[in-house]
Amino acid sequence: MAQADALVGALKNVLKARGVTYAKLGKGLGLSEASVKRVFAEKSFTLERFDQICSLLNIQISDLARMVAHESATPVQLTQEQESKLVADPRLLLMAVHAVNHWTLDEIIDAFAFTKAESIRLLARLDKLGIIDLLPNNKIRVRVAPDFQWLPGGPIQQYFRAQLKNDFFNSRFDGKGEKMTMLSGMLSHASNEVVKQHMRRLGAEFSALHHQDLELPLEQRFGTSFIMAVRPWTPEAFKTFQRKQGK
Repeated sequence: MAQADALVGALKNVLKARGVTYAKLGKGLGLSEASVKRVFAEKSFTLERFDQICSLLNIQISDLARMVAHESATPVQLTQEQESKLVADPRLLLMAVHAVNHWTLDEIIDAFAFTKAESIRLLARLDKLGIIDLLPNNKIRVRVAPDFQWLPGGPIQQYFRAQLKNDFFNSRFDGKGEKMTMLSGMLSHASNEVVKQHMRRLGAEFSALHHQDLELPLEQRFGTSFIMAVRPWTPEAFKTFQRKQGK
């Protein structure tokens, strides 16, 4: 029963991430909103109904099972020591990023100039750090949660912040798979909070799509970085013209 509850919970998370209401789901199923609410509240799913919902959401039941498995993984953050050791060795950091993104050993060797022996040694170090489990036949099992985050202001965040300045934003963002939107406006604290809620939902949707696409072969996927940021901000050049308080 616990596993069934976990699958229903994962299904609810997908609905929430995609902004699919019970009313909208009911239209697709030919049911009233009240009926859909009752099915979820009572967890009275038949396999056929579960499959219908997954089809409407364009996901597989195996995707939900994978989400459940990942949600039980730990930790949600690395420690300062773990991050420092990754940053200290670019090869180890590269291996960690790709292992956490569910690349296999063969895929890593095909893409990067590492020998098999060197790759296994790096994976063994990640195993020792508690980031992955290196299983028999060099299979990789990720030990961090899918929504884990780098430590705020920690070694990894500082490393990638430098990369953002010097590399990521060095683009016109008009190529295939690229887009950048920058908006500025005057918002109330309440409106600012609404924007942050939408950002959290969009982040959850990105994570759900990432795990859904793990079913696809590697050649049909590409590394994608997605940055969302909102903060009270005035360009430094503008600050020199601001009137001092009390004058």
